Amino acid sequence: METRVMRSKEEAHDYRYFPEPDLPPLLVSREFIQQVRKAMPELPEDRRKRFMEQFGLSFADASQLVSDRSLADYYEQAAEASGNPRAAANWIRSELLRELESANLSAAESPIHATDLATLVRLIDDAKISGKQAKDVLVEMFKTGKNSELIIEEKGLVQVSDTGEIDVLIDDVIASNPDQLASYRSGKEALFGFFVGQVIKASKGKANPKIVNDRLRAKLQA
Repeated sequence: METRVMRSKEEAHDYRYFPEPDLPPLLVSREFIQQVRKAMPELPEDRRKRFMEQFGLSFADASQLVSDRSLADYYEQAAEASGNPRAAANWIRSELLRELESANLSAAESPIHATDLATLVRLIDDAKISGKQAKDVLVEMFKTGKNSELIIEEKGLVQVSDTGEIDVLIDDVIASNPDQLASYRSGKEALFGFFVGQVIKASKGKANPKIVNDRLRAKLQA
């Protein structure tokens, strides 16, 4: 905030300066400076620091999100609406930006509104759909402009989290694979992944993977 003379000649006329008649002296008042300061948006460096402090983002994540004002605005709205700022940042930086760059669009032109992306993040957090399903839903949202809940309903993608229903699938898979069950119980624990895959397949990809893992492990060890 200080201007200093770096070098000078003996006299100003050595520079052959002369007044420009069409450019009168410009007088900048303190009041004008204050008005400009108040009208200025939050600068990228300040916003990056705030995103790191407020939303717990890394330096790299925050720097990318503030590289464009419309992207920063989009993220901030999605972060606040989702209740999960870190997840919102991850989905924007990976999935959404890929679609935007492919379509040569800015965040301000995104067919997916920030609040719709926030809803998608909440659905994942609430175990209504899996992360894998959510990637397909986001692509469909981008193509059609439909919201995530409508797409999930149309495609029947609601994740199954009912333990009773999952237990039935697990029991069927175990009963259908006695040789693998015997091998697993004899020490071949790598077969656990086989059973998980079979249960997910039987549910047509709808079973909650975490619940499947927990319930399956308990049954195999029974």
